[in-house]
Amino acid sequence: MENSTKANLEAYNPDPEEVTAQLNAVVHRILMSNSTRRELRGRKNRKRGPCRATNPIDRCWRCNRNWAKNRKRLADCVLGFGRKTVGGKYGRYYTVTDSSDYDLVNPKPGTLRHAVIQKEPLWIIFAKSMVIKLSEELIMEGDKTIDARGVEVHIAYGAGITIQFVKNVILHNLQIHDISSSGGGNIRDSVDHVGFRTKSDGDGISIFGASNIWIDHISMSNCQDGLVDVIMGSTAITISNCHFTKHNEVMLFGASDSYSADKVMQITVAFNHFGQGLVQRMPRCRWGFFHVVNNDYTHWLMYAIGGSQNPTIISQGNRFIAPPNDFAKQVTKRDYAQEGEWKNWRWRSEGDLLMNGAFFVQSGKRLSKRKFSRLEMIKYKPGTFVTRLTRYAGSLDCFKGKPC
Repeated sequence: MENSTKANLEAYNPDPEEVTAQLNAVVHRILMSNSTRRELRGRKNRKRGPCRATNPIDRCWRCNRNWAKNRKRLADCVLGFGRKTVGGKYGRYYTVTDSSDYDLVNPKPGTLRHAVIQKEPLWIIFAKSMVIKLSEELIMEGDKTIDARGVEVHIAYGAGITIQFVKNVILHNLQIHDISSSGGGNIRDSVDHVGFRTKSDGDGISIFGASNIWIDHISMSNCQDGLVDVIMGSTAITISNCHFTKHNEVMLFGASDSYSADKVMQITVAFNHFGQGLVQRMPRCRWGFFHVVNNDYTHWLMYAIGGSQNPTIISQGNRFIAPPNDFAKQVTKRDYAQEGEWKNWRWRSEGDLLMNGAFFVQSGKRLSKRKFSRLEMIKYKPGTFVTRLTRYAGSLDCFKGKPC
């Protein structure tokens, strides 16, 4: 735990607004170039076919028809607070051939559980499409990429993924759904350690005291607790290009009003689609710094973005479509504080498109003109750009030899 705390502090950026400005500058550069405009409309390249990538993360790799021969190129594409994440880039490939998960203490070689407990960096791929029903939490070692491009991999009908006290993890192109709480017991979490785990909560992805994490192109729905929970001082995280549906409490960033160590938490939420059947917590934040940028919020029942304990929330270029309920039009929800307190919390909206009566209650200091000077270059047009930027959110159908 001491090593992970040290790694989290090293991953923490004392000037988070610099990171948000860098991300916005890249989005601006991609959207404003003439060539990119043509490619966003599906302009064909004779050698590579149509390029359908619609945001800067995707444009880094999806237009290359040889993506399957250069999978590790993906590790160079992350933006935002998780931008230094490389996953298993510097390791060998490990191919998962077996979808079973019967032995938690001595996992069978060829299974996903056997892959993720190895100490060395690994880029984990799959030999075929499969449904993996985890008997208990999948506890990962660091320096791993789980890359399901080219096949269809479901983590479903069992336990979820736990990233605890490690760093450098990429999860890509998975479908995670119908996750339930598991009973716990002895579980191997590395090649040289078996630990006793108590009952799990039923999160789809649980990030606990970890840093440099990138979650990209994941489709998630219907988990017993949260879809993505980030707690216990985790930081340097990007959640991008995901599609969330059919869930109550979607994302929790910081689990306790008393755990002030979450002040180091820095998370980018970008280019995601918050879709049908969602209720609240997209995300719900405590303590840290959260950049919510160019997401499409088409459904919520209670509220979209909430928090307590003075988190900084910068919302830029999102589209918020409020539900028909007149009592749920407000995008934001502040908990456990009177207005005299929360009016000083820095929750700012810039360039958001608010539709069907949606409204964002701002508070705190305005954005720094000095640090965000490049933001003025960006002419947010969420009504057009957000639908493009999030068009391919969720897991992708990728075929070898073709742009993904």
